[in-house]
Amino acid sequence: MSNSDESKLTKRLAPVAKCDCGMALASELLLEKWTMLIIREAFYGVKRFDDIREDIGIPRSVLTTRLKHLVENQILEKKQYQVEGARARPGYVLTEKGRELSLTIFALMQWGDKHLKDGQPAIALNHRDTGVPLKVALVEADTNDVTLAEIDLTVL
Repeated sequence: MSNSDESKLTKRLAPVAKCDCGMALASELLLEKWTMLIIREAFYGVKRFDDIREDIGIPRSVLTTRLKHLVENQILEKKQYQVEGARARPGYVLTEKGRELSLTIFALMQWGDKHLKDGQPAIALNHRDTGVPLKVALVEADTNDVTLAEIDLTVL
């Protein structure tokens, strides 16, 4: 085999090893159907185990496992809540690390609305103070960020 034949068989490698790539590491942690749906529920403010289970139709044992995984990885934290007349129970809320997934969640929502729902969003993202619609996009590094606290989610 000549050198030129050998070079044709050489496999192209990604410029960054999987173990050094933030996207690859994040996908191993997050990109499983149930995990992303649980995080979505947390973004919507749903924190009770039974409410999450009912909303997304997840088996109880799978939800238990995924919640444990998200708590161990500091995406969610357990916080006690109590409904009047009932005993205190653990609820699940986003940590700061979990809230920083907002761009990922909003980007997936924006992509899904455009490509899977024919541009018909179920929720509008607007700036809380100005009412201006928001979208996920790459911006220059010196541009001001809109914080999660400045976003108003409106069900359409």
